[in-house]
Amino acid sequence: MPNFTILLPPSEGKQEGGNPFAPDMFDYRTSNTFNYFHQLNPQRRELIDALQGVISDGKSDLETLFGVKGDNLQEAIEANLNIYKAPLISALDRYSPGVMYQAMDFPGLPTGAQRRLLEEGIIFSGLFGLLRPDDLIPMYKLKMDASVPGLGKMSSFWKENLSELLNKTIKGRFVWNFLPGVHAEAWNNEVTYDAMVTVKFFRKSRKTGEMKAVTHGVKPLRGKLVNFIVKETVEDLEPFLEWKHPDGYRWDESLSSFDEDSRTHELVMVKRG
Repeated sequence: MPNFTILLPPSEGKQEGGNPFAPDMFDYRTSNTFNYFHQLNPQRRELIDALQGVISDGKSDLETLFGVKGDNLQEAIEANLNIYKAPLISALDRYSPGVMYQAMDFPGLPTGAQRRLLEEGIIFSGLFGLLRPDDLIPMYKLKMDASVPGLGKMSSFWKENLSELLNKTIKGRFVWNFLPGVHAEAWNNEVTYDAMVTVKFFRKSRKTGEMKAVTHGVKPLRGKLVNFIVKETVEDLEPFLEWKHPDGYRWDESLSSFDEDSRTHELVMVKRG
């Protein structure tokens, strides 16, 4: 069994639809219900009920809550009101329109690599807390930085409820952390893992010659790295240090660092020229 875990954000863009005959995501009486972090079920119900109550009472600023306007706001309202009866598909399929998930190229992975992504990936969700990629979820709209009246900011809500479970799940493992800041805020990291890796991408500016962090377009770079990790079962640094990213980035030792207290390697990949 591989000894790595990949921490992933969800995708803002989501695939609609699903299987109306899929089992209830909250029904754990049947063996074919795909939902691994069922310990979070009470908090999920609490959040969904609170969210639907906020929508129904008509007193809150829903544009601010969901971060969208117009037709997109109406779609968010309808999706969240229909959560309990909506058709389900896997989280991986639900998030498939996202550029990072597209770059992972799950359909193109060998069977073994697909299995490793499904079994070793953990997705942070504003609505569900933690998900495995093959957990069945409905269409929804709620960001990790949203504040739900009565429950507060989602990152704080989930930090209280998911941290113990996550720390236990990744104990002694080699963790690849691709979480943006707001998702990382939802985790009280007690350093139970053997080692953790974060990866940044830098590119040399043509104008100034300076090395600058890639911000725009970084998601597909991360997705292609995830593809490499699951194909090659990368559970230590050695394969990564020799790897050339499909977009021409390579590990730069001089810009990379290690924090002993958090056992975290901050690795920097650089594209020159």
